[in-house]
Amino acid sequence: MKLQKILKAINGDSIFKAIAVSMASIIFIIMAGVLISLFIDSKMAIDRFGLDFITSNSWNPVTEEFGAASSIFGTLVSTLLAMLIAVPLSLIIALFLVELAPPIISKPVGSAIELLAAIPSIIYGMWGLFVFAPYMSEHVQPFLQSTFGEIPLIGALFSGPPIGIGMLSAGIILALMILPFVSSVMRDIFKMVPSVVKESAHGMGSTTWEVTRKVTMRYGIKGLVGASFLGLGRAIGETMAVTFVIGNRHGISASLFDPSNTIASTLANEFAEASEDIYMSSLIYLGLVLLVMTLIVQIAAQLWVRHINKQMGGGL
Repeated sequence: MKLQKILKAINGDSIFKAIAVSMASIIFIIMAGVLISLFIDSKMAIDRFGLDFITSNSWNPVTEEFGAASSIFGTLVSTLLAMLIAVPLSLIIALFLVELAPPIISKPVGSAIELLAAIPSIIYGMWGLFVFAPYMSEHVQPFLQSTFGEIPLIGALFSGPPIGIGMLSAGIILALMILPFVSSVMRDIFKMVPSVVKESAHGMGSTTWEVTRKVTMRYGIKGLVGASFLGLGRAIGETMAVTFVIGNRHGISASLFDPSNTIASTLANEFAEASEDIYMSSLIYLGLVLLVMTLIVQIAAQLWVRHINKQMGGGL
């Protein structure tokens, strides 16, 4: 009887709220723990190089001079290339599967896209190195050079020997990797648009494109932005696929054909070779920079979504 009275006295909602708050707090504890751990382990490099580490292009383990500029540059450019390719393609694929394709086509194609998301990144990297890079060097890069090479400013992007590996190849491989994630999320968002809303627009004489642009995309704009930043988060920290095809050279170049590196590829290639304390500390400093970049991207995503929400009257 006493146990029953105790159970009745306990508020189930309060218990559930306490458990939920505790579980949510674990995320912040883990994030804080990771940041503190990276900061402590990179303290030697921070004390020696300071913020100049971010702007320095030097990376010489022999002289113990390290800088993150080339790795940051490679990370940003390869991610930008991937987003420029993957987001429009994902949007078109999602719209086709939801608005245009009959079920006999949309269901198997949708399942195939989801299967692509299950392929390990190292498989993409191996395929990129042994299949895609030779094709790029023999066909795509010579074509780009002959077509755009003589154009001022633009031509500099396609200068240099067409060796197949480099920034452009890494960006395309990244785009292929994130495309299944982004397109799957966008497809699910478009499916959530109420049919009655689209039917009302059709009943008012709107064309399929007008319904898609003014109803479907507007209704799911927050989800579309979220899907894009989900792909961005995957691309900015990708390791093995990029390591295989980017060339892994420390340096900044205007040409997309030149070998480069990213923060993740540098960590993958050199972490096991870091025998000196300052070398290891510099690599951990790189990891700290990557984590901060990821946090900035997520904050920017939330601010952008809020801005879009206000522009559209908050009705999202």
